[in-house]
Amino acid sequence: MRLGCTFVGLIMQKMDRSIFPNALTLLNLIAGCVAVLALLTGHHNYLVPLVLLSGVADFADGLVARALGVQSELGRQLDSLADVISFGMVPGTIFYVLLAGPNELYWPAVPAFLLTAFAAFRLGKFNIDERQNLGFIGLPTPACTLFVLGYWLWIQQDAFGLAAIFSESYLLYGLIAGLSILMVAEIPMFSFKFKGLQWAGNEIKFIFAATAVVAVILLRELALAPLVLLYILLSIVWYGVTPKKAT
Repeated sequence: MRLGCTFVGLIMQKMDRSIFPNALTLLNLIAGCVAVLALLTGHHNYLVPLVLLSGVADFADGLVARALGVQSELGRQLDSLADVISFGMVPGTIFYVLLAGPNELYWPAVPAFLLTAFAAFRLGKFNIDERQNLGFIGLPTPACTLFVLGYWLWIQQDAFGLAAIFSESYLLYGLIAGLSILMVAEIPMFSFKFKGLQWAGNEIKFIFAATAVVAVILLRELALAPLVLLYILLSIVWYGVTPKKAT
C-alpha cells in the first residue's frame, strides 16, 4: 500500500498539473458544441444544462489554475477559444433557430451569427486590453449568453403571453445588433469580485446580488434576461454618475 501511494505521488509530481484546468476549459468547449447540436436538432431540453455546464467549467478552470499555480498564456488562449463556441456560437445559434427554426438553412437568419463574430472580436480584444484586470469594458460574453438564454426561455414558456411579440423578427434583429455593439462598446461594467465583505467599494455588487436573489425567487429561470438588463443599466448609471475605473 505504501509503495502504491509513493508511486502515485511520483506520478503526480511529474505530471503537468496544467492538464486539470485545461481539461475544464475543453469541457466548456465541448458542452458548447453539444449545445449547438441540440439546438439545430430540436433537442432544446438539453440547452439550459449544457450552457450552465459551460459556465461552471469556464469559472472553475481559472480557480483550479490559480489554486495549482499553473496559470499560463496557453490556458488563457484556450479559454478564449472555448468561449467563442460556448458564449459566441451558442447565442448566435439560439437567434438563428428563433429566426429560422431547426433543421433548415434560412439565409435571412444568417445575420444571427454577427453576434458570434462580435463575441470573437470582444474575446480577442479582452486578451490584449490591460484595462480589464479588475472590471470589464463592454458586455462580457457570458452575460450576453445568459441574456439570450433567458430570452429563449421567455419565448419557449410563453411567459406572460409575450412569446409572439418576443419572436418578432424585427425585435430579434434589433437584439442581435444591440448585444453585438454592447460587447465591444467602451462602456465600463463592474465585475463580481468582492473586495472583502465591507459595504464600501462593493456597493453596486451588493445591490445587484440582493436584487438577483429576489428576482430568482419570484421568476426562477425567467430572471436571467431581466438580471442581465439590470446589470447593464446599473453599470451605465454607476460609472456614468460617478466616473471611476471598472471594478
